[in-house]
Amino acid sequence: MVSNSFLDNDILICALIAWIIAQVGKVPIEYLQTKKLNWVLLLRPGGMPSSHSALITGLAHSSGLFYGFGSPYFGISFVMAMIVIYDATGIRRQAGKHAEIINKIINDLASGHPLKNDEELWEVLGHTPREAIAGMILGIITAHIYWLIAR
Repeated sequence: MVSNSFLDNDILICALIAWIIAQVGKVPIEYLQTKKLNWVLLLRPGGMPSSHSALITGLAHSSGLFYGFGSPYFGISFVMAMIVIYDATGIRRQAGKHAEIINKIINDLASGHPLKNDEELWEVLGHTPREAIAGMILGIITAHIYWLIAR
């Protein structure tokens, strides 16, 4: 019998738990590095660990654990994981570097020119490979613990 309940969807719940742990974990990790509490990290992309990587890896690993690593569920989620992690460490990271350079140019112009920048671009959009790997490890561990509890 197939359940239509959201709470019965183990792979979705597992992925969301990994995402929440990663997103909330950014605040204390940032605090340890800077000695400043930055609650904005709860809602922003980027930072350590990658919540994108944790979410998609939790989804892929739990799909394999619950339905088998040869199942179409695992195959689809694995391919999606490759795309998301590539995007987070490649394209979005480069967009963040561009934002950093544009902000420097604007600040240089603003210091010697009447041009003033009221709002800086977000510079932390993507992830370093280290942040993505940390998110992937978090996703795998979360999925495995959830699977052990749920079975």
